[in-house]
Amino acid sequence: MAFLDNVDAATNLAKNNELQLLVFRVSEEEDSAYYAINVFKTREVVESKNHFLTQIPSSHPLLEGTIILRGLQIPLLNLPKWLGVNLSKADIANSDILICDFNGVIIGLRIMYAYRVIKKNWSEMHAPDSYRLKDDGVVINDTRLENGSLCLVLDYEKLLADVIPQALVDINKDTEMLKDMQLPQKLKQGTVLIAEDSKTAQKHLKQIFEKAHINMILFDNGKKLVEHLDSLNEDALNYISAVVTDIEMPEMSGFTVIKLLKSDPATNKIPIVVNSSMTGDNNKREAESLGADGFIDKTKSHNIIPLIASLIKE
Repeated sequence: MAFLDNVDAATNLAKNNELQLLVFRVSEEEDSAYYAINVFKTREVVESKNHFLTQIPSSHPLLEGTIILRGLQIPLLNLPKWLGVNLSKADIANSDILICDFNGVIIGLRIMYAYRVIKKNWSEMHAPDSYRLKDDGVVINDTRLENGSLCLVLDYEKLLADVIPQALVDINKDTEMLKDMQLPQKLKQGTVLIAEDSKTAQKHLKQIFEKAHINMILFDNGKKLVEHLDSLNEDALNYISAVVTDIEMPEMSGFTVIKLLKSDPATNKIPIVVNSSMTGDNNKREAESLGADGFIDKTKSHNIIPLIASLIKE
């Protein structure tokens, strides 16, 4: 069952501060939770029983093995187990596999079944502080279904970091790149503001900026970043060297952040870099049309400081 072929739709939704979610469950239990993933990170759902699983010796406990789909070898991750749900052999036989694309990294997630696709405004997505109390938290935000049920959006970047860390950013690469680089004074003495809702991505960005000895402030979503900028006087704004924003965030999407900041004379000169896993050409074009100064793939975040440095005019 293919859910998406038209990448234009993802861009159109995001620029209107909207998103589409594929809602699914990982258990047949009546009171089991609903979970969701951005539809544009999914490729299709296939039946587990139709695909032979090849186990990988000495692999991570959550990596069940690999399946072959249209000639592509795809790692299968045990999402229920990550969520503390143990499926019976019968459940596994009846389960589905959600094929996902994270920055070009294709993986399969075991789920029980896909429930439906819903459209939401980012203002309807909430990120309670309780999800952020522990570093090992797996929920990133939530929303409500039409029947009132709570639907949880997971930190899939954390799952990848736990099971396939080589698929994510190489923190050590930025150290090598910066050794012989002359950073602008405004970057060395100023502050970079970052809007990012994934704790895993936050951790990576924090490590990158700390290694470079560059001040930064992290915000859990774009709305908080914009509100912070609104609270600053002109002198304080002069010390903001750049803004880095994700596209997918609760409360306010990155496209809306760009639109607001670039339309305000007080902030429209601040360089804005999009740091996103939604790396399609249409998203890049849309970010550029709204005024973003740069775009970087989350798996290449080690390049972010050289990119910001190239955008700063002394």
